[in-house]
Amino acid sequence: MWARIESARAGLRRAWQRKPWLIAAVLLAAAVTVAVVLWTRPQPQLREAFHGLPHVYSYLQADSSAQVQLHMMSAQPADIILRSAGSALRPIAAYGINGGFFYGSDLLSVAVMNDRPVNGVQGAYGSGWFNAKYPRGTLVWDGASGALSVQVVSSGDELDVTDRGHYWAQGGISMNLQHEELWQAAAAAEYLPYADEQRMRSGLVYNADGKLWLIVTPTRCTAEEFRTAILEAVPGGGREGIFLDGDGSSQMNAAEALLTGDSRPVVQMIALAGAKQP
Repeated sequence: MWARIESARAGLRRAWQRKPWLIAAVLLAAAVTVAVVLWTRPQPQLREAFHGLPHVYSYLQADSSAQVQLHMMSAQPADIILRSAGSALRPIAAYGINGGFFYGSDLLSVAVMNDRPVNGVQGAYGSGWFNAKYPRGTLVWDGASGALSVQVVSSGDELDVTDRGHYWAQGGISMNLQHEELWQAAAAAEYLPYADEQRMRSGLVYNADGKLWLIVTPTRCTAEEFRTAILEAVPGGGREGIFLDGDGSSQMNAAEALLTGDSRPVVQMIALAGAKQP
């Protein structure tokens, strides 16, 4: 056996000495073949955490006349679940978008379901029971009456609902889509952050048909440009809504569009029914 091995080695040495270019070409061709096979081999597809969950929304993308790109998920208010997040949205097993304003682990916007704040207990700072510091536009679904409204409140105590066991309320900043002459003054009174700066933005809007739209733009734009895009693109009449937290917090989990903002952790999420509970 050793004799055969030595003979093969000697043969390779002689071939290399006589025609080194031929050996190099063969080796190069083999390497290229292996590389092509590895490159073209189907790669396993990584699934998002929310893959396969019930699809209880419709998706729409639209560009405004000012080239603000809106990604919109429309849903029924009864399918909304306000929940804590504590991370960027992408690893959360839920469709939806980011919610209200926060600082650190404290939620600074109302986020209440059936009289229970999503980030703590009633009356606790940072729990979602308060719009911190200022009365602010809060989108409310009254489950008993089926009505949607925007109410300017400071806390969950001030919410006007039929049944305290059947509603949700999401805080933000009033858009006043029905009052062109009032919206800027109202937004200033509610201290809309960075209104005139180019930022990614999020919003929650409903129309007269009772349909809700969860909206995120990855386009950096002013609050006015975002609001104008919503007036141009959101279907239906009688629209009203609120600005949500924005910039790097503007995130969306949808089968059709994954918007990660700057992947920062957010405290609260507006999720859709079928989400896996934390």
